[in-house]
Amino acid sequence: MAEATRLILLVEDDPDHELLTIRALKKSNIANEVRVARDGEEAIASLFGPDAVRPQLVLLDLKLPKVEGLEVLRRIREDDTTRMLPVVVLTSSDEERDVVRSYKLGVNSYIRKPVNFTDFAEATRQLGMYWLVLNECPPMS
Repeated sequence: MAEATRLILLVEDDPDHELLTIRALKKSNIANEVRVARDGEEAIASLFGPDAVRPQLVLLDLKLPKVEGLEVLRRIREDDTTRMLPVVVLTSSDEERDVVRSYKLGVNSYIRKPVNFTDFAEATRQLGMYWLVLNECPPMS
């Protein structure tokens, strides 16, 4: 079983959004290592495969190839080893049903990606400050 780390698992299939997120985290002085899964299958393998990681935070896009983000979230919440892992949906989806389904599946927070970089960087800074500095995470089993 993997040890909990200060790692951020970024689940994002859009290379531009990946770069913007990493850039915004660095600009906000969030020094955590960021591991990227570029589809839902990679995310599941990162969390449950032979080289599984236990990140401090999962930033999860919903619209993913292979396995959609909501299915990744469902898998995280149904497993005892990851059930309490903080998961923040960070998506461009503005569909109410995605918000509702995410919360029904146990997401900790749902954030729509702002369109311009300045707003995106500020949202990422606040997200990082809260989830990586202020929030007290439960111990991972």
